[in-house]
Amino acid sequence: MSEAVNTSSESIEDAQRRDYRRGATTLRGSQVPRTTTDQRLLDRQPDSDWLHTDPWRVMRIQAEFVEGFGALAELGPAIAVFGSARLQPGSEHYEKGVEVGRLLAQADYAVITGGGPGAMEAANKGASQAGGTSVGLGIELPFEAGLNEYVDLGVNFRYFFVRKTMFVKYSQGYVVLPGGFGTLDELFEAITLAQTHKITSFPVVLLGADFWAPLLDFVRGRLLSEGMISPGDVDRLRVVDDPAEAVEIIVWECRRLHDEQAGQ
Repeated sequence: MSEAVNTSSESIEDAQRRDYRRGATTLRGSQVPRTTTDQRLLDRQPDSDWLHTDPWRVMRIQAEFVEGFGALAELGPAIAVFGSARLQPGSEHYEKGVEVGRLLAQADYAVITGGGPGAMEAANKGASQAGGTSVGLGIELPFEAGLNEYVDLGVNFRYFFVRKTMFVKYSQGYVVLPGGFGTLDELFEAITLAQTHKITSFPVVLLGADFWAPLLDFVRGRLLSEGMISPGDVDRLRVVDDPAEAVEIIVWECRRLHDEQAGQ
């Protein structure tokens, strides 16, 4: 999932000169809102006006689902790649993201990211340069830079929960690069949905052993040891350092799951 770009080192005026995407609308300058559509939906209202406005929001939410389903329905096999929006080109994890995108495209998978900078840009870049299908699912965020230049098929969303549905529905697996809250949110939501049988289990590969080691130590040392999860839940997470190994696991697990479902 895309994470908000850090704007603490720039003025609001500089940030407002960027394109601000809100669905099909582009805003700049004084037209850039101070709150997002999600925030306005989820904030508690001090009066009863929401009784008259919220039902109409359902129409907009429905339209976003229809737009997303229509754009991605014929995408074919795809893998989602997540990671921090703050990874810089040339850094170790950024370059691993490029390689993952390239290898996934060569394995005939479309690559889906949040469409932003950093790890998302890296995976889109690798997929696009390899001649694959590079998809970006953007989100309305304050002063977000918009879809990166390597996205060939882009869809912008107002609502996080609509966007998350698209990731889960159209991805056969996840590759997760180092990232922050947004990355962890996507990671644990996928594991939770598989754990509770809301979705068919699919491979989740964490790329960057040193980065993910403390998290896995906590999962095993506290969650598992205290009986809050089962051993099978831990097994859902595969940790590697090599992009080629990550893609190899994805390909093998997708084939295995496909064969299992075909035999049922």
